[in-house]
Amino acid sequence: MLAVSAGELLYVAEPFLARNMHPTVIVRAYHRAMEIALDICDRMSIEVDTNNPTEMRGIIRSCLGTKMVSRYGDLMCDLALQAVTTVAIDRADGKKEIDIKRYARVEKLPGGELSECRVLDGVMLNKDVVHSRMRRRIENPRVLLMDCPLEYKKGESQTNLEITKEEDWEKILRQEEEAIERMCTDILRFNPDIVITEKGVSDLAQHFFVKAGVTALRRVRKSDNNRIARVTGATIVNRPDEITEEDIGTACGLFEVRKYGDEYFSFLEECKDPTACTILLRGGSKDVLNEIERNLHDAMGVARNVVFEPKLLPGGGATEMAISQGLREAAKSVEGVEQWPFRAVAQAMEVIPRTLAQNCGADTIRLLTELRVRCWEGCTNGAQADCVCVCACVFTCVLCVCPLRRLRRWVARTRRWALTASTERSRTCPACLTLTP
Repeated sequence: MLAVSAGELLYVAEPFLARNMHPTVIVRAYHRAMEIALDICDRMSIEVDTNNPTEMRGIIRSCLGTKMVSRYGDLMCDLALQAVTTVAIDRADGKKEIDIKRYARVEKLPGGELSECRVLDGVMLNKDVVHSRMRRRIENPRVLLMDCPLEYKKGESQTNLEITKEEDWEKILRQEEEAIERMCTDILRFNPDIVITEKGVSDLAQHFFVKAGVTALRRVRKSDNNRIARVTGATIVNRPDEITEEDIGTACGLFEVRKYGDEYFSFLEECKDPTACTILLRGGSKDVLNEIERNLHDAMGVARNVVFEPKLLPGGGATEMAISQGLREAAKSVEGVEQWPFRAVAQAMEVIPRTLAQNCGADTIRLLTELRVRCWEGCTNGAQADCVCVCACVFTCVLCVCPLRRLRRWVARTRRWALTASTERSRTCPACLTLTP
């Protein structure tokens, strides 16, 4: 929808550029039409209760009806909704912050059935403990996160040492051991049960940790470390001598290493009020898992948009026809040459219902004419909702529901084009949406 609408807007603007109309005039008209279109959408939108799982499940299911996982629609809807609500946090300004890309990670494990997919109330890592004698199950662990190596720091530039005595060699080795021992001592002062670092852990450090009964994981990705920090309440520390008691995470209820196939996975589960999660997908093959992941990302995108802004607009071309009719009426009050680009926006909004009609094999001209008449009758009678229902029901296809946030993304894309067009007076290719000389 976004690409087709943006391309049509560029297409209807091309004749005005050919007639030497200044791009700033077109931009002003487009901005004015955008504000009126958003106002129309706000009046048309339907409020959604995001706390009602049945209503949310029906909305999310609209993007899964024609996909492979439609047989397990309720399961996928629940997974997407649970992941989004877990990641969502309330900001100080009253809005929500939902970063599913960074804090909702999908892990795919071949084998098992699709019904075994679930959202973990914690984090899963494809990591095993660094030493075989370390504990693989810990309840209510104290977690310490670090992004520094627990090994002797190598020189940043080339270093040459000339040793003439055997005692000097032993002193150098002793200095390395003392440096690692100081690091481990600084860490063990706070009695952590698990130490997770993004860098390496030397054999000597592993010895000290095993002796103290501490489990260690090494070379964890930065993104995974950030998610662990969100679920455990820990703070990532840069240096061992800077650790404080507040940096230790205690919100994790269970740490356990499990084996799936030939690989080991570390689970940090049963976390208190987690704000990050891992979605565990099971399936018969990698191809099936990849398809499930794509479908799940679509479902999470819909859930995120609805939770972020709980308003819905009717699909099937109904919203675009209502905007087109509203802009045609508003164009009567626009003065000067801006009226022509303003009317062109109303014309461009009909590209969605026109495309749907063409795909259905209907008579496009007759159907669009009927839509304009029905929409005009509904809007002139003051029944905006009736206008929307008429437009939606004229199509024989299923009425889909799209979040208002999708329209705002289209607005942002139009603004970017307008800014470029106002500074570079050039023609625009509507097919690829890129400026061409």
